Amino acid sequence: MHTSTTSTVPLQPWTAAELLEATQGYWLHDRQPSGEIKRILTDSRHAEQSDAFLALKGERFDAHDFVAKVVEQGCEVAIVSYPVDADICQLVVADTRLALGHLGAYRRAQYPDLKVIALTGSSGKTTTKEMLGSILSRLAPTLITRGNLNNDLGVPMMLLELRAEHRYAVMELGASHQGEIDYTSQLVQPQVAGILNIGTAHLGEFGGREGICRAKSEIYAHIASSGTAIVPAADDFTDQIRQVVQTEQVLSFGQGGDVYASDIQLEPQSARFNLHTPQGERVVNLPFAGEHNVQNATAAVALALAIGIALDDIVLGLEQAQGAKGRLNFIQKAPYLFIDDTYNANPTSMRAAGEVLAQQEGVRVMVIGDIGELGQSAAQQHYMLGRDLVSIKGINFVVAVGEFSPATQEGARSTQYGKKLQAFLSQEQALPFLISLVETHQPQSMSFLFKGSRYTHMETLMTDLMEKL
Repeated sequence: MHTSTTSTVPLQPWTAAELLEATQGYWLHDRQPSGEIKRILTDSRHAEQSDAFLALKGERFDAHDFVAKVVEQGCEVAIVSYPVDADICQLVVADTRLALGHLGAYRRAQYPDLKVIALTGSSGKTTTKEMLGSILSRLAPTLITRGNLNNDLGVPMMLLELRAEHRYAVMELGASHQGEIDYTSQLVQPQVAGILNIGTAHLGEFGGREGICRAKSEIYAHIASSGTAIVPAADDFTDQIRQVVQTEQVLSFGQGGDVYASDIQLEPQSARFNLHTPQGERVVNLPFAGEHNVQNATAAVALALAIGIALDDIVLGLEQAQGAKGRLNFIQKAPYLFIDDTYNANPTSMRAAGEVLAQQEGVRVMVIGDIGELGQSAAQQHYMLGRDLVSIKGINFVVAVGEFSPATQEGARSTQYGKKLQAFLSQEQALPFLISLVETHQPQSMSFLFKGSRYTHMETLMTDLMEKL
């Protein structure tokens, strides 16, 4: 799935003077555009008249090489780290990557009344963001992080889309290295911010969960002094998280927290629970499956309460929320149910997905791809995953696909349920086995859940199987 990085809505235009002020650069030969700049973009393929093309430089590419190309497309402004030989107005800045951040921060600062929520965590970010989007968009225009635009480039790109009519913004912040969230939360300037959980995603980059905790906790450094920090009440790292909180106002969610769920009833494709908050109690019918999504909902409630949303509005928004594409989407193709959870995966979300599958009808088959970014602990994490998934009561078969499937299989064989799991190194090898599973169980109903890290493209295998049925 390729997430569009360009907005389809007309953006707030820029003047040459604003670009100069925001970036602290200089116009080469004092040549600057006379008209307004409609948008700033980093993808040369889409640059056209009235755009400013910002040339990023990466390890393997240098977009300064494409400035001549955007001139041919009618683009009149380039933001560059060094002058290039092209007939175009050039705003020269110290570092285009940082200039993008300055532009995003400048746009954010133009709307001091905007209420901004920032959130991070090892799992559940996207779903919690969608829940918040559903709550807030009912009330007023809301900017919500699209796709995975949650890093040091994606966050300022989202901020560039702020317009005068926006009342709320929900910004998802991701971390792939120490200091990244410190940087993005400084750009975002949230009134309310919080961590959902400290899991095992990105273990490789951080050398352990303590490192992940430190990286995620940077989100608390830039909350407005009158704002609120949101903390998980029942996380392994709750104590460490509370130590870095700097605001007076703190709201916790989850078991033992200020906002929590009780009497949880898990249905195959939804959940019902009693919601407890400092503002009162409500019964919530949540259109998401799994206990982990009840936890995500309590986080969304805490974040929304903290920016002053009424409890009744929060419940209405939750009950109307929809999942993002590839996040536990249920596709019925009688007598088969396909659950598309292929958007991404980490060890925590894999186990949560297994619990959701166990709630479904018929013969239950979990098809998993490798989990990426686990560093040196990858084989061990897959071993533990295999052990745990086959032990979930109600899962009949686990089909592991990819480089780490043998490790997953070893884990399964360390239990009495080893025969439940089959390992394949490729999707091409796994497909005939899945077809044979269907044939041996006809005419029974079956439920399949597909999940893996983004790079494994497990949706391809799911689509291939669906076409054969």
